[in-house]
Parts: sequence; structure tokens; C-alpha cells
Amino acid sequence: MLFKAKVLEGIARGEVTLAFRRWSRPAVRPGGTLRTAAGVLAIDSVERVDLAAVSDADIRAAGHASREDLVRGLRPDGDLYRIGFHVAGRDPREDLRENDTLGAAEIADLRSRLETLDRAAAWTGAVLSMIAERDGRTAAEMAERLGMEKPALKRKVRQLKELGLTESLAAGYRLSPRGRALVGAIRQGT
Repeated sequence: MLFKAKVLEGIARGEVTLAFRRWSRPAVRPGGTLRTAAGVLAIDSVERVDLAAVSDADIRAAGHASREDLVRGLRPDGDLYRIGFHVAGRDPREDLRENDTLGAAEIADLRSRLETLDRAAAWTGAVLSMIAERDGRTAAEMAERLGMEKPALKRKVRQLKELGLTESLAAGYRLSPRGRALVGAIRQGT
């Protein structure tokens, strides 16, 4: 589930505790978690609802000013689901990204993981280098330089983000402190 920046701010403040989505089948389950820029969300409930039965209080709890505002943000097709959640804590990738003290074992592990990602086609080195050249490098720029489709490149960058190597900006990406440390170690031949 993706959230707009305004809604993420409300989640972080504890004001937004619901979401409404139209799906052919639910994309989240009660008891599951979801990582967002506002932290890890614990999914408390997922229930199919009728739009007419959605209360004004629920609309506000989802970060919308009105029913019309809610409807504008929904996909046109699929069943309507009401998702209840609460912030369960910080995204563990935040601490991982900040760890820029990499020992030989961590560097070897990360290099091995990058090699695994490169099995079908080598891309990790080129993407990390492009992001290292300039903060804010966009997926569109990198995809064009690599001759890839933008959605495919974005999926690849998310894999680097899972390793704590990159961070998303409002527009584009940058290397995290951990990513800078790894790129520095690779350039030094470590």
C-alpha cells in the first residue's frame, strides 16, 4: 500500500489510523506489517465495506477531508476494504542505512548479495555508481542510461534499499551512509 506524503505525516503523528483501498483481493492481512516512510505499520484489521456505510469519522481517520476526497483517491474498480493499523515502530532499514562502519565480513556479505542480484544481468555496480555520482539521481535517468524500463529499474533500486544501501528522496535516490561505505570499499578493492 502506498500513501501520499500528507497521509504519511498524519500516520507519523498518530492521527491517521485507517486506509481505504479498492482491491480484487486484499493486499495486506491482519497481523501483518507494512513498511512506510512513517515507520512500520501493524495491520490490525482488513474488512470489506460498502462505501455508503463508511462514517465521516472513518473518512477523517483515513486522512481525508470529505467523502468526495476519499472517492477521488480510490481506484475505480474492485471491492472496497477498510484497513485499520497502528505504527509499530521505526523501519529497521533506517538503522541499517546509518551503519557506515563495515567490517571485512559485512563487506564480503554485501558483495555476495550484490553478485546474487547480478546473476541474470549485471546492474548493481552501474546503479550504485550512478547514484554515488549525484544525490537525487532519478529512476528515469538511470533506466535510460541502462536501456531499461523505469518500473524494472525502480524494483531493482528497492532491492538495494532492502540491503540498506540507498535512500529515497522526494525526487530520486541517494546512497545511504552504509551505501557510501560499501562503494568506497569496492573502489579501494576491499
